[in-house]
Amino acid sequence: MSVSFHPPPRRILVRGVNWLGDAVMTTPALARLREKNPGAQITLLTPAKLCDLWGDHPAVDEVIGFEPGAGLFSVGRKLRAGRFDLALVLPNSPRSAMEVWLAGIPQRIGYAQPWRNWFLTRAVPPRPGHVTMRKRMPEEIRRLVNHSAAQAGRPNSGPASAHQIYEYLELAGTVGASIALMAPSLRLKDAELAAAASQFELDPQTKWLGINAGAEYGPAKRWPAERFLFVAREAAAWPGWGVMLFGGKSDLAMVDKIERDFWAVARHWAVRPKLVNLAGRTSLRELMALLKICRGLLTNDTGPMHVAAALGTPVVVPFGSTSPELTGPGLPGDPRHRLLKSDAPCSPCFLRDCPIDFRCLKGIGSDRVVAAVLEAIHQE
Repeated sequence: MSVSFHPPPRRILVRGVNWLGDAVMTTPALARLREKNPGAQITLLTPAKLCDLWGDHPAVDEVIGFEPGAGLFSVGRKLRAGRFDLALVLPNSPRSAMEVWLAGIPQRIGYAQPWRNWFLTRAVPPRPGHVTMRKRMPEEIRRLVNHSAAQAGRPNSGPASAHQIYEYLELAGTVGASIALMAPSLRLKDAELAAAASQFELDPQTKWLGINAGAEYGPAKRWPAERFLFVAREAAAWPGWGVMLFGGKSDLAMVDKIERDFWAVARHWAVRPKLVNLAGRTSLRELMALLKICRGLLTNDTGPMHVAAALGTPVVVPFGSTSPELTGPGLPGDPRHRLLKSDAPCSPCFLRDCPIDFRCLKGIGSDRVVAAVLEAIHQE
């Protein structure tokens, strides 16, 4: 049931989520909120590292960023100056509810969770299709593997209607917005694409495949680096194609090794291939532009996966410890993307580290991924 406001809210604060991929998945809810409130001032409170994501986004009028060490009371004081009359709290944390309470915002709406409901004027119960990302205990994983329970992973995944996009849409629906499904979307100017291509000296005639071998959450999300290397060598040998290697600062050592191992073989090729190592070298807006330039992206389940899909770039993703049904890229079931899983009975486990032998991702072979990449980049 949605809440009616008389008069309609004129200054709306949305407390945004804390991770890049999650932020992209909130864009449909923000678009629906804008659609419902075309004349309202919509301000997004977000970690400073994500502020640039929202440049030129039609759903957001203002972005307020906060640094990792920002105190709860300092954030509350900053918000109080905005004189907001409605707050929509997207994260489920106690802190996010306390921030809008300290700001004195009269209407504060978010999902009901322990230790925070008192700070909300409306604590929304979980929606009917909600699926919790339940972490498997190591003992359960070993039992599933030992008993070869081939379908055991599926109940832990959930149906397509369990996708996180629905969570944010349903919450926007409680303040009168439409909950009709729409694809995540981000905006870039043509000038940004041209500037990124110029800065990183990209040949405009080359068709680029992006490869993103990192994942912040932990190693249980990472397809083996040597298999990303295999795909990079394959793609770089396709006539007219080149490879961009992406990664954050924490991925530098791994991506540098992929680059060294690539050239250890490719330097002997008759035609010099095109490979650009961009790990740790891009701002968020530059990363967005480069992902848009790519004809396709091979990536783990991580933030750039969502960014690329929201910009219209097909993605190929080996899934291991996580579930494409819950956090896959773009719209659930989007045929442009290739989301690959093995038959490991313990997947998804939602753990950062594998307690056994990493079979969920090792079970996704390099040849299978190359075939999926070719399918994705050659779609009509």
